[in-house]
Amino acid sequence: MQLPWLEPGDPLPDPSTAWGEQDPVPGLLAAGGALDVQTLQRAYARCIFPWFSDGQPILWWSPDPRMVLDVSRFKLHRSLRRTLLQFSQTARCEIRIDHSFEAVIAACAGAPRPGQSGTWILPEMVAAYTALHRAGHAHSVETWIDGELAGGLYCVAVGQAVFGESMFTKRPDASKIALAALVALCRRHGVEMIDCQQNTAHLASLGAAEMPRERFVHHVAKACRAPAPAWQFTPVYWSELLPARASFTP
Repeated sequence: MQLPWLEPGDPLPDPSTAWGEQDPVPGLLAAGGALDVQTLQRAYARCIFPWFSDGQPILWWSPDPRMVLDVSRFKLHRSLRRTLLQFSQTARCEIRIDHSFEAVIAACAGAPRPGQSGTWILPEMVAAYTALHRAGHAHSVETWIDGELAGGLYCVAVGQAVFGESMFTKRPDASKIALAALVALCRRHGVEMIDCQQNTAHLASLGAAEMPRERFVHHVAKACRAPAPAWQFTPVYWSELLPARASFTP
């Protein structure tokens, strides 16, 4: 089966035409094209994302099934709950949104995915998602401790469709705290799901599960038409995850 080759500006193929289980690389949709803001917006709105290594052309993916975290099913394990309680009640700890996006994506680029020797967040990807951030469609959720960036994640958002990209940590549980904050923000604003792209044991342990691509495409099409949430975080959002009796520093 021949893989479609795209020139910059060409429309992306329909996600349903991505390679299946019987093809060489399941989920691969097309190669080539460009990483400009407009192309990335259109890609994510159609459940397509870029992922490629150094020396490869741009590769576009739409796997079936898709790993998705239903925020209502987020598993807050006992140890993380204790960590969040302590974090939320400590003045020197805070969550910031979009405060240091470039630092977050740079840190993520320096942290290879499990099982990989290098990073997939190449300089051209950093430039592309930084431009997407400046256009208001990519966001960072940051864990700050003692005035330092301790961990975080970045994601893409189109309306109420949220697509997790990558995370990093410099202190224990800092990336998990950022993910919990994103879940709390989503719950507060009625965002139902966070795309996780690939199935990993870590994501499954937090409540993520596979979803047929057709169902995911339907969800994203609807979510993209909904008003975007306010990308900000206040401590009261922790009440979406923690007991109501917990006190939150304003």
